[in-house]
Amino acid sequence: MKLVAVLGCTAIALPRLAIADPSTPPDADSLGVAAHTADESAASDGPDEAWTVHGQETTIAQRKDAFAAAYTNLNGTGRSLVASAEGSYTQTITAVAAVRAWHGGELYIAPEMAGSIALSNLCGLGGSIQNGELQKSGSVYPAPYLSRVFLRETIELGGERTHLDAGALQLATTTRSRRLAITAGNVAALDIFDHNSYAGDVRRQFINMAFMTHAAYDVAGDARGYTWGAAAELYWDNWEVRVGRFAAPAQPNQLPLDFDLIHSYADQIELGRKFQIGPYPGEVRLLGFRDRENMGRFADAIAAFEADPNHNAAMCTGFTYGSQDAQAPDLCWVRRSNVKVGAGINVEQSLGRGIGVFGRAAINDGQTEFVTYLAADRSAAGGVLATGELWGRGRDLAGIGFASAWVSSIHARYLALGGIDGFVGDGALRAAPEQAFEALYSLAATRWLSVSADFQHIWNPGFNADRSGVTIFGGRIHAEL
Repeated sequence: MKLVAVLGCTAIALPRLAIADPSTPPDADSLGVAAHTADESAASDGPDEAWTVHGQETTIAQRKDAFAAAYTNLNGTGRSLVASAEGSYTQTITAVAAVRAWHGGELYIAPEMAGSIALSNLCGLGGSIQNGELQKSGSVYPAPYLSRVFLRETIELGGERTHLDAGALQLATTTRSRRLAITAGNVAALDIFDHNSYAGDVRRQFINMAFMTHAAYDVAGDARGYTWGAAAELYWDNWEVRVGRFAAPAQPNQLPLDFDLIHSYADQIELGRKFQIGPYPGEVRLLGFRDRENMGRFADAIAAFEADPNHNAAMCTGFTYGSQDAQAPDLCWVRRSNVKVGAGINVEQSLGRGIGVFGRAAINDGQTEFVTYLAADRSAAGGVLATGELWGRGRDLAGIGFASAWVSSIHARYLALGGIDGFVGDGALRAAPEQAFEALYSLAATRWLSVSADFQHIWNPGFNADRSGVTIFGGRIHAEL
């Protein structure tokens, strides 16, 4: 029996919760900072929280214009972005409850609901999917699941007394600038790794996945963007070090995880350093990752097809994304335990007056298919995000960003031969970087409700210069408690 991936293509949402205290206007250093890397301030800034409950609802609607394409789903690949106009929507509803179980110990649980309709069944964009809330296991109507259940233990190691402000995944607390935090359980890996104050939270900031994290970072997660594992974080004044091991999907981009963390895993390590340029704070983070997962190598798929033409996309009997191209190689014939490695740099800098700039760049070895995130092998992104302080609306947000993603030479050859991966495969390829521009304005309607207008233009969808640029208009409604 042929096994075909759910929903045809396999986008993945890797959500960050960044529900800020609605009584505090965002500033240049707290625009959507996720998880428990909450803003640190003087130790007198309030009492410790014993428990908390947060909630959020986000609805994103988008419309893609028709665009020109030399071909679409050539030879039955089923992986192209269709050239006609389309609509898309997502809705997520999240609740988070936390309790301080003992001194230094915190328990969190977060049920969630998500529903979606994707553009082109989530096919045809490889480095800049237009909405980071999309899930490859999504249903049209919001369906409930448990997104997070984890324990965090914080061990104080000295240094200055400091206060961590309250957030969705952070109980307000007074601690030390030198401490070790250990998190274990069901989490989103981006709750812990690759934070950026100006790009990372699609519910409040940029919507395109190219700005959530590195497009070339195959960050661990199941079909909804969550995983099980553990991470340790060492905070030492202005330095931060993080290491983590998480479970990977048993099959690429699918919901079930492989819990054999000895033989199948996603490891990451990150080094961060806070700094000041004059009075303006910034931070740089260096990320490395090494994944040992069930995935296919592009060169192996090509070699298998060349050695035996029966090892083609249409005839595979294992896990496959459903291409009907009998003249093309397919990764399904060669999936086994393989290793993917990569690295990235992430920089943010406040410019004052509620304005901040950010930049990311990453590369992976480009030899294997992606398992959880985007299909890019090299990526870069940057932009500007600002509050409305300059025009008298301090709770509004405005931003522009540009991102670019590439595939490796062997990945491009595989696609040119008609091969497909979880996102892309037009049946042929004239390789080019997939690039995205996004501009947004978020209007704070009330202290708990924001309404956003969003514009995106994406060049060379699917890394393919034979397909012209596509324009996407969107809107977002976000409420938080």
